[in-house]
Amino acid sequence: MMDIILTVLLWFSAIGCGLLAGLYFAFSTFIMRALDRTGAEAGATAMNAINVEILRSTFMPLFLGTTASSAILALIALIRWGEPGSLSTFLGGVLYVVGMFVVTMVFNVPLNNRLAKISSGDVDAVWRHYLDVWTRWNHVRTLTSTAASALFIAAIAAG
Repeated sequence: MMDIILTVLLWFSAIGCGLLAGLYFAFSTFIMRALDRTGAEAGATAMNAINVEILRSTFMPLFLGTTASSAILALIALIRWGEPGSLSTFLGGVLYVVGMFVVTMVFNVPLNNRLAKISSGDVDAVWRHYLDVWTRWNHVRTLTSTAASALFIAAIAAG
């Protein structure tokens, strides 16, 4: 039974991490630049709209579910240490939870909240800071989500 649970969690996490990595990759490589091309006020307005809508979308169950399954996988890997794929499973879980979830909560979400509260006089300065710092941390989320997906795939292959 534990092997079935482990396999389901590994597949779910590998796919979830991959999907989220793709979303973050799109923001890092062209969405943020496209928003910036519209000007500070329009870019901030569009990003605020995205931030509101994303909370109402299927992104949230995937975001939270992948985080939970990755954390559970890291714990299972510790319990099953030494079995095939346990190192990849542990590293994938920790990397995803810290590099994606913690980064999101500590850096990206507070920046989103600050952007949502800007007044029209502060838009240019706040947008410049937001664009630079938010995107930098989004690169971290892109890389760690991609690496976690690859590590979960390696764990599947090892099993």
